[in-house]
Amino acid sequence: MEIEIGLGKVARRAYSLDDIAIVPSRRTRDADDVDISWELGGYRFQLPLLASAMDGAVDVNMAIAIGKLGGLAVLNLEGLQTRYEDPGPVFREIASLPPDQATRGIQRLYQEPIKEELIALRIKQIKEGGVVAAASLTPQKVERYYRVALEAGLDILVIQGTVISAEHVSTRTEPLNLKRFIAELPIPVVAGGCASYSTALHLMRTGAVGVLVGVGPGAACTTRGVLGIGVPQATALADASAARIRHLTETGKYVNVIADGGMRTGGDIAKAIACGADAVMLGSPIASAKEAPGLGYHWGMATFHPELPRGTRVKTDQRWTLKEILVGPAHENDGTVNLFGALRMSMATCGYENIKDFQRAEVMLAPALRTEGKAMQFQQGVGMTK
Repeated sequence: MEIEIGLGKVARRAYSLDDIAIVPSRRTRDADDVDISWELGGYRFQLPLLASAMDGAVDVNMAIAIGKLGGLAVLNLEGLQTRYEDPGPVFREIASLPPDQATRGIQRLYQEPIKEELIALRIKQIKEGGVVAAASLTPQKVERYYRVALEAGLDILVIQGTVISAEHVSTRTEPLNLKRFIAELPIPVVAGGCASYSTALHLMRTGAVGVLVGVGPGAACTTRGVLGIGVPQATALADASAARIRHLTETGKYVNVIADGGMRTGGDIAKAIACGADAVMLGSPIASAKEAPGLGYHWGMATFHPELPRGTRVKTDQRWTLKEILVGPAHENDGTVNLFGALRMSMATCGYENIKDFQRAEVMLAPALRTEGKAMQFQQGVGMTK
């Protein structure tokens, strides 16, 4: 529905995950009979999870641990892991920076050049851990570094930026021809982010096996404030899901929709999938694990941009292990632990057997979902108010 902003300008109403609720269906199901696995580029994963290519969340050890738990971690090939042979002291310095010096300090530390030998080393280390190796490059750097990643054994490439389009226009440089590049690459490619029906459809037409949906909802992202752009996540996912249906009808090829950012709890993940996502990409929940490389801090991929940072360093509460956060058991009641156990229970409660079935779940607008009847929780700062 379009709403008039003023004479000559109308706008669509859009909704975030906080604005909606999943409606239980006429049946329930045993949680042990629910299948939350999914497939990406010929690989099957037991958890519908990609760990975001953010330095505070994913290093080699975390990539291996997440892979062994059934998910897929994405390593940032333009981050600290490929700039420093031993990034440990750098992480400690970032953690020690005062808040008013964090962005400037991170910019300085990321001035260290990317080293191709470290790209190869990190991918080989992940492969030696016995898990699928996925890594991220920006469109500006992908042609420069993808060959060394391929030679090292990379399994899945993620081409990622704040906003990715299938048609970049420039009078100064030769833009990356995404469709031709993906067609010539011998491994599957995930591309994003995007936040609209048309952009998602065009990215699907490039041959990507998955598109990342989300512009600005992440905990460490400041794009919406710096640039004024973004689409609330529930609407962005529903639009991308509609693009997937059209692309499937036209080509017979199914492209995964991956919700990227804006999810903190198991309920958020469930709502993202009910809106059409096949999987979710998580950053801050991963960075809050005791094993995370960020030492209790998390920052966005664009935080270190030398001229216009679009991310910030945020503090995370490292109370739980990675396993507890992803698959439990939970010893917290606010939905931030055992995320995928919560997804499984949500699907079972609503009677759905697998991810694709759950995408058909009924949702409704529910702006009071988190506050209705929760006065005592708010007064005491417990439960859903934490």
